[in-house]
Amino acid sequence: MVENFDEWFHDILEKANITDSRYPIKGMAIWMPYGFQIRKHTMNIIKKLLDEDHEEVLFPMLIPETELAKEGIHVKGFEDEVYWITKGGQTELNEQLALRPTSETAMYPMYALWIRSHIDLPIKYYQIVNTFRYETKHTRPLIRVREITTFKEAHTAHATKEESDEQIQEFIKIYKEFFDDLGIPYLISKRPEWDKFPGADYTMAFDVIMPNGKTLQIGTIHNLGQTFAKTFDITFEDKDGEHKYVYQTCAGVSDRVIASVISVHGEEKGLRLPPKVSPNQVTIIPILFKKGREEVLAKCSEIKSQLEGKGLRVNIDDRDIRPGKKFFDWELKGTPVKLELGPRDLENNITIAMRRDEGEKIELSLDDDLADNVVDLLDKTSENLSATAWNFQEEHVKFANNLDEIRELVEAGNVVKFYWCGEEEVGHEIEEKTGYDVLGIQEEVSEGKCIASGKDAKYIALIAKTY
Repeated sequence: MVENFDEWFHDILEKANITDSRYPIKGMAIWMPYGFQIRKHTMNIIKKLLDEDHEEVLFPMLIPETELAKEGIHVKGFEDEVYWITKGGQTELNEQLALRPTSETAMYPMYALWIRSHIDLPIKYYQIVNTFRYETKHTRPLIRVREITTFKEAHTAHATKEESDEQIQEFIKIYKEFFDDLGIPYLISKRPEWDKFPGADYTMAFDVIMPNGKTLQIGTIHNLGQTFAKTFDITFEDKDGEHKYVYQTCAGVSDRVIASVISVHGEEKGLRLPPKVSPNQVTIIPILFKKGREEVLAKCSEIKSQLEGKGLRVNIDDRDIRPGKKFFDWELKGTPVKLELGPRDLENNITIAMRRDEGEKIELSLDDDLADNVVDLLDKTSENLSATAWNFQEEHVKFANNLDEIRELVEAGNVVKFYWCGEEEVGHEIEEKTGYDVLGIQEEVSEGKCIASGKDAKYIALIAKTY
């Protein structure tokens, strides 16, 4: 558990070479090499999942004002966040161009051109791009930024409402598998009407509880119904020759996923990275003396080749510095498994292994099963990090029976469940009286009384401090 989380998070991004926030525009940071590798391996997981049933595309960054303005509800949701380009060189543009805050209004005019018949459906495209939002609140690297550098957005079009609802469930399944691979626990809820995506029929969201008790939205899935289809005239001819509007969905994740990997698994000494996203899954540290130096280095190279033969990412830290400094560096950077090898270990035909998540030293034989044993250590690391994170979430979700209890529980670092009648006015009242945000609906119920109105409850909802 990290005590002063906000300070720890800021420091670890710098110390572990993840990002540098000193770029001279507020809310925009540089991905440093180690952080960029974490980002790459994380995105590869979601790409692999989406590639099974989606196709990757890449749209331009600029959106004409006329297209952005067509969908009134949508643009109203982003009107205070849009960056505008007004000049090309020294020439005033005839029309302002927006840096994409999200891509519905960039992509859907093209969908109207591409979709003609039912045989063109469904369309399932995704892209990983940067988006820009003029964030006026206090910016935080990876969490609240003005340039989202890792924005995965998927956009689908379907012939029927039933197919679009099925796609929402498919996205939920994909996101579950994605976050499970990262060992990140999640709370899934249906966002309240006042907090759904602009233009959507409804929004499903994934939230994670951070070490300070605040929740971070790490994934969203939106059923857009026919809102954008009607705006951009996206129609198709069905089997009977009738022209109909398509039904659409979209889903997104962002840099916040990396923030959650760092935060959920980290501890006071530094990162504890899940093996699937760690730049180095195994770091080999040779303990070198004048005598036996070459033999030790040769064995380290041999071990590296063995492990790479299993598909692992392995590095040898042969820097000319004290071993203690090497141990400290890789503990800070969260390498899942370290292997230590010195002349005496070589004589005894062993290497000293240490899992970053547990910190205990383990003797492993250098025989033929070394690679399998290391893979087993990595698997156990993944399982343990995930179990620890899910246990933390379970311990920090509580049920409240009145508004005062909500305040006590949230201030103690918890997400709170409560009975709600579902009325929007009552939801706003709950937010105003507590000072916290209603995350959304977790389940429908046929029992209990609303915590604020006293009416029959329709839902169990979640409320929390949020980023």
